[in-house]
Order: sequence, then structure tokens, then C-alpha cells
Amino acid sequence: MSWQPHITVATIVEDQGRFLLVEERADGRNVLNQPAGHLEPDETLLEAALRETLEETGWEVELTGVTGIYLYTAPSNGVTYQRVCFAARPLRHHPTRALDDGIIGARWLTREELEAQSAHWRSHLVARCIDDYLKSERFPLSLIRVA
Repeated sequence: MSWQPHITVATIVEDQGRFLLVEERADGRNVLNQPAGHLEPDETLLEAALRETLEETGWEVELTGVTGIYLYTAPSNGVTYQRVCFAARPLRHHPTRALDDGIIGARWLTREELEAQSAHWRSHLVARCIDDYLKSERFPLSLIRVA
């Protein structure tokens, strides 16, 4: 039996106490998640985080740190994901940019507003990453190295 984790990135983008989230269609329902996605071939983790954030929200961001590295096995399909979560600040919005397939739109929510919608989280990592960010658990981008 072959086991292979899926490498993903996510971005915590905060602006004045509100967090940039993505409403998307997944597993037949609308869910909330950070801008997130899979690492593509010949792409660095930093490039993936910037790309996914732009593709899913229309926002260009500046990465400011690493919030954490998480290992998560999805109960819906048994797939294990390694998520590298970045902190970022918003730079520029492109409101007319087409978003990725399955993306309903970007939403700015406070932590409290997000909590009120916990039934719509894609996974518990949505809140966990924001909570780690709020605890100031951030590491320098130099933690990520390319060999």
C-alpha cells in the first residue's frame, strides 16, 4: 500500500481584525476556508501561497511569516494533507479578476463571525490557523528553504 501526503498551503490575511476567507463549493456543500490549495510542480511554498490567494480571492498579498505546519487527515476521504500556513497582509485587490472554479467568493470576517459559522468550516484547521495567528505564533519566512 502506497501512502503519500498531499502538500498544501494556506494564507491568513488580516486587515483591521477581519480575516480574508474563501467561500467555496466542496463535497456538495458551501464551506469556508482560508485561501488555500495544493503545491504545484516546480513551485516553492511561498509562490504557491501567493498564487492560491490571488486565484481564489483576487487579492495580491505580501507574506509576512509562517503561522504553522499542520498534518491533517480528512475524515471524508482519508487523505492526509500537510498544510503550511502563512501570515500575510493585503496589498491590492483585483475585483474583476475571475476566481478559480468552485469559488463562490471572498469574504472578510472577524474571528467571532467565523465562529458563528462553524458548521460551514471546511475543516477545524480554518479556526486553528487563525487562532495560532492571533496568539502571535509566527515564524520567519526564512524557515522555508529550497534545497
